[in-house]
Amino acid sequence: MQNQLDISLGKMPIMAQRDSYIEAKTYNIWRRARHIWGAPMKMILPEINEFQLHLTDEYWVVVDLSKHEVPVLAWVEMADENRTDMYEPIICKLNYYHFAASAIRAKTLDLVEVMLSDRLYDYYH
Repeated sequence: MQNQLDISLGKMPIMAQRDSYIEAKTYNIWRRARHIWGAPMKMILPEINEFQLHLTDEYWVVVDLSKHEVPVLAWVEMADENRTDMYEPIICKLNYYHFAASAIRAKTLDLVEVMLSDRLYDYYH
């Protein structure tokens, strides 16, 4: 069953799509967190005002909470099923839905790594 965000991503026009990747360390931290708390996960991005990140098995998408969760940036088509080495980055596509989305790309991935690492640390200690 599709949720509202799945439907929104399918209908929202993409301004640009680029080949991209997610660093293995970041993705592996997400996988550990997903094993504990399940998916999807939602994270408020504290240093990026009014944006929230939705982490699912199919995509990671940043939405603008002030605009009724309109997608801003999304990592899609994540190719992890044929990954043979846990140190390989995850190849994906990066969809830009907003003209300024590139300004938050790197910061978002940094926040995913830090926030989930902190949460995992608290869980295990």
